[in-house]
This record gives sequence, C-alpha cells and structure tokens, in this order.
Amino acid sequence: MQTVADALANLESSTSSPLLTKLGEKFTKAGFEIALVGGPVRDAFLGRISPDLDFTTSAYPDDILKILKGWASNTWDVGREFGTIAATIDGQQVEITTYRADSYDKQTRKPTVEFGDDLESDLIRRDFAVNSMALRLPNRVFVDPHGGLQDLLEKRLKTPTDPEISFSDDPLRMMRACRFASQLGFEIDIDTFQAMMSMAERINIISQERIRDELTKLLLSDRPRLGLTALVDSGIADIVLPELPALKLESDEHHHHKDVYQHTLTVLEQSIDYEGDYGLEKDLISRLAALLHDIGKPATKRLETGGAVTFYHHDVVGAKLAKKRLKELRFDNDTIKAVSLLIELHLRFFGYSDQQWSDSAVRRYVRDAGDQLARLHILTRSDVTTRNKRKAERLAFAYDDLEQRIQEISEKEELNAMRPDLNGEQIMEILDIKAGPEVGSAYKFLLELRIENGPLGEEEARKRLLEWWSAR
Repeated sequence: MQTVADALANLESSTSSPLLTKLGEKFTKAGFEIALVGGPVRDAFLGRISPDLDFTTSAYPDDILKILKGWASNTWDVGREFGTIAATIDGQQVEITTYRADSYDKQTRKPTVEFGDDLESDLIRRDFAVNSMALRLPNRVFVDPHGGLQDLLEKRLKTPTDPEISFSDDPLRMMRACRFASQLGFEIDIDTFQAMMSMAERINIISQERIRDELTKLLLSDRPRLGLTALVDSGIADIVLPELPALKLESDEHHHHKDVYQHTLTVLEQSIDYEGDYGLEKDLISRLAALLHDIGKPATKRLETGGAVTFYHHDVVGAKLAKKRLKELRFDNDTIKAVSLLIELHLRFFGYSDQQWSDSAVRRYVRDAGDQLARLHILTRSDVTTRNKRKAERLAFAYDDLEQRIQEISEKEELNAMRPDLNGEQIMEILDIKAGPEVGSAYKFLLELRIENGPLGEEEARKRLLEWWSAR
C-alpha cells in the first residue's frame, strides 16, 4: 500500500501538464479560484490517466468564457444553467464548472441549482470521498477535507457527508457505489452500505435511462461481480433488476441443484475472459447475455421424483423475460434483439456434445445465430462451470470440434452469406408469379433445402422448386 507521501508524489508527477499551470494562472490573474477536481485527482493517485479533466471554479459561466476566449480552440455550453462550460484547449477536452451548493427536491431528485462560494462547500456535495479531492491551481495545493486520500489508500468507498443525506439527495449514488466497487475494486464502507440497504426503495424515483446507464458502466468494468453482488445484497437489484436475485433458488434435502446465482456470476466472469479470443473487448451484449441467460429458471423449475430438478424450456422463457426487462430499462432495439436471441440459443450446443451433428445441423446453427455467432460461441463456452474436470474437457473438446466444422463448411459453402440457390426474381420467373407471399414461401423452401443439403446449383434448385410448386 502507498504511503500518503508516495501518493502525493504520484499525484504531482501525474498532473505536471503545462495546461494545468496555464489554466490556473489565467483564472488567478482574472481574480478567480480554480481547481482540478474529482475523478482526475483520484485517478492520478491510482497511477491512471483520466480521459477527461474536470475543474471547479469561483468564476461564473460568462467569466469562464471570457477567460478562455482566444485561447481555447472552441467552447460550448454543456449546461450553462448548471454552471458548466466545456472547451478544447491544446487538444485536450476540459469541463469547467462554477462552485455548486445545490439543494434537492426529495420527491423528484431534481436539484435547485445554487452556485457556491468556496471549494470546500462544493466538495461536500459530491458522491464519494475519493471523488471529493481537489488540486488548487496554479500552485497545486492538495485539498482533501473528507479523507478521500485515506479511503483511496484503504480501498474504501464512503460518502463525504452522512450517507442518508447523500443518498436522499441523489439515490442514483447508491448504484454508483456498486459501479465504483467494480471499477476500482474497492469495498463499500459499512455505514454507507447499511444506508443503501435501508434506502434502496429511493431508487424508484430515478429514471430507467439513468439506471440503465449505471448498470451498463458496471457491467463494462473489469470486476462486475463485485458491483452486482453489492446490488443484490443491498436490495437495490430487487428493484432495478429483480431477475438477478431471483436466481437464488431454494433447494431442500431431497432436491439439489447448482447454485444458479453463483453460476451466473461465474458465467459472466468467464464470458469476459473469452471476449478477447473472439475480438470483442468490453462487449455489452455478451455480458448482458451472460448475466441474463438463466433468468428463465425460476419460472420453469420442477421437482422430479428421485431428487432431480429440471428447468425445461428455460431458454425460451428466459429470452422473453430478458426482452421485457431490457425494454423497461430502455435499451436500444438492436441490443434487446441480440441478447434475447443469444439466450434463446444458449442450450443448442449441448446436443452436439452427446452426438455429433450432421452438416445440415451445423448450417442451421450458423443460420440461426446469424451475426451473433461469435457471441454465441462466447456464451456457450462460458456456460460450462462444472467442477468435474473430465466433463469440462469433454465439452470444451466438443465445442472446439463444432467450431472447426463451422470453419470447414464455411470455407466450402460461404455459410456467413447463406442464401438459396435462386433469388426472388428467378423464383417469380420460373413459377410465373408476381411478388407476394408465395414468393416468400418459395424462398423459405429453397433456403431449407440449402441448409439441409448444401449448395445445389441453379439447375437442381429449379427442378426441386417446380416439384414443390406442383405438389402444392
């Protein structure tokens, strides 16, 4: 663990940019205070380079624009009513915000924007102590009134004020605590976490779009398991993603089954490990599919005689539930469609491991997966969490074999662009019909022939089409 002296030295080396000095000098000369604040200061201590630079100042928006005029290559209002001006300076994007001392409507969470008078008052309204540190410019005076540096050294998340007050002001901060736990690998302070548990219902006043964005950031972190566990243990997941805690299925002395909740978190971790193998780094669709792939199990659980537990059709049920939940969270249609398809198909492979498929079955697997084939590979491989080493090796070998067969057939038959041997215009000409549902039926018939038999060639396809047409 770093000492305070080491951390401060690291901060100095990470923030030696001439931009900070020049910005500080310009604002000071104009009679205003300015400080680097929040994430960039935290990240400097962690030895990370923050992609954005955030500053807070005693200057009001009009004053900020006057100071930047002729120096910044461009400026724009991010939210003048909130005191924020963005700018590009020496190729670096920055955001500069007037000191804030907001109050909140407890029912809607909408802030009554009030500009503050000093840096310390601004820092206390921020979400966590590790994000409430600042560096006064141009002299780089470190300001840490809430013990953020100590929290950083001890890898702890706590609010700069009483957590009940902080979370009442902005309940989304409870989800941010889970997200930062995942992003930083920190533990949530016990008093902060107890406040999250007691105030979980407050998350109901937050819009679905903002909840979606926080969940997305959490899932795209390096350690999403930490944040998801905090969401479930705090009770917040019962509100924002109830399908996840529902996976904690009960078992009794007569009926035993795998812990579906822990299995799901392991599948997500394994999915992340596989992303690089398929050229999909930090892939939200793959991670959502892993997280939701078994959410159909609670609704399909059946206790059989002899102690067996079954979940028949949980793939189909889970796909429908995932579609509904993702719609409520306002995810875009392409993401919803892809995730629900992957969940619906995630069991398809396991028949292959018992008996090798025919070429037509391999073609159908590729056809049904469509442009989600790489993600289906990831999900299917990740879904193997058995501790039985021999079984795990058998399944891995079987999937290796399936991927090899897909590659071999693809090279011969262009599976990625699988189409019938005749197109729509040819079908209309051969059958002497106009565009309409019959052309679609004929096209579907020829596509099934293509999947079942591979390429037939135009002459054989024409013959089969006419035979089919006559038999109708």
